[in-house]
Amino acid sequence: MKELGIDRLSLPDLITLVQEIWDSIAANPESVPLTESLKLELDRRLADLDANPKDVLTWKEIKARIRERG
Repeated sequence: MKELGIDRLSLPDLITLVQEIWDSIAANPESVPLTESLKLELDRRLADLDANPKDVLTWKEIKARIRERG
């Protein structure tokens, strides 16, 4: 494997690098290919949401449930 010098970065710098890479990918989500199995799973989840719209929790509700456990 070609050495890139990444192994010399501190943990905070590595996290920053990963975040910057992720942000660059997220800026163009259409460029990320989906496999057929991922497409099928997304379709299944959308169908489930359409069939059961009341089974959804908001992010606020999820965070509250997590905090209740703590």
